[in-house]
Amino acid sequence: MRDVMADLLRWWRAGEAVGVGTVTGTFRSAPRPAGASMLVGPDGTAVGSVSGGCVEGAVYELASGIRDGAEPRLQRYGVSDDDAFSVGLTCGGIIDVFAERIAPDSFPEFGELAAAVDAGDPVALATVVAGRPGQVGRHLLVWDDRTSGGLGADRIDDAVRDDVRGLLAHGSTATLTYGLDGQRRGEGLQIFVASFAPAPRMLVFGAIDFAAAVARMGTFLGYRVTVCDARPVFATSRRFPEADEVIVDWPHRYLRAQIDAGALDVRTVICVLTHDPKFDVPVLVEALAADVAYVGAMGSRSTHTDRLDRLREAGITPEQLDRLSSPIGLDLGARTPEETAVSIAAEIIAQRWRGGGRPLSATTGAIHREPIAEQIGR
Repeated sequence: MRDVMADLLRWWRAGEAVGVGTVTGTFRSAPRPAGASMLVGPDGTAVGSVSGGCVEGAVYELASGIRDGAEPRLQRYGVSDDDAFSVGLTCGGIIDVFAERIAPDSFPEFGELAAAVDAGDPVALATVVAGRPGQVGRHLLVWDDRTSGGLGADRIDDAVRDDVRGLLAHGSTATLTYGLDGQRRGEGLQIFVASFAPAPRMLVFGAIDFAAAVARMGTFLGYRVTVCDARPVFATSRRFPEADEVIVDWPHRYLRAQIDAGALDVRTVICVLTHDPKFDVPVLVEALAADVAYVGAMGSRSTHTDRLDRLREAGITPEQLDRLSSPIGLDLGARTPEETAVSIAAEIIAQRWRGGGRPLSATTGAIHREPIAEQIGR
């Protein structure tokens, strides 16, 4: 919903009703992830996409009717439908779409959601997508320290709030299942949770030419990129124009301060490109003990072997060493800084989505691995 929020907010502020279709579950080769939304405005304007073109027409008609007064509902599109070909989902995937009406009277808290997203405050939107008629379409906004709105009963709000905060901490989107009255072991009530967290961070240590290419790639992938080096002559914004910030400090000291400040999370990726022991060993000691998504270090095979010995001497455990991607990147035969940045990005993506790094032409089965987006139930 993030990419259509500005248009939705404009209509909401004007007191207009909008039909909204949101992907709540994806299976097999679905073209868009859970959380993707399409709007049907009060004048019939379509904004956004739920399927990259496959089922847009069907969702447009569904959302238009709900905007004009039909009840909100969860609809499945895909190869299991008799009319799968007619709606155009020929990619072989299946998507669940929840269509609802959003207006000031049906979602009075939407302004709070939009303000939080605009300010970069982590917030999650929990929406009832299946349940009793009076429950479907209710919303609960969840922050770390407060909530707004409600799902119809305190018991439901209490159960959902705690689970949603766990998803929000990971920036995850999922569908959770409860009993109709909020029982954790029950069924019948489905809550779709969309997390709106700030961009994940990429920390690049070492102000070298490879770092400039990695910073560009990180920005392209949606990370908030920080480049850090202790040498002020190299660590300049002029050399790294696409980084969000360039820090002059000893890498391990900066990383320790960020950890102590709670500025990193489980989505953070760390790329150590200095391949100089006096820089990379101390920062890797800090990085490998942190709860982050990825830690990679550049260097030759001999550098890697020497680095492992130094890290063991520094007290790093075998389990922590197993988290280190070194030499950094996938084996793409990369040589230039730009090619190397692609190989590093490929490894980060593969770890995130559990990819094998092999050519798709050499594999069978599902193309996409989305353990969170596909989670129906808990």
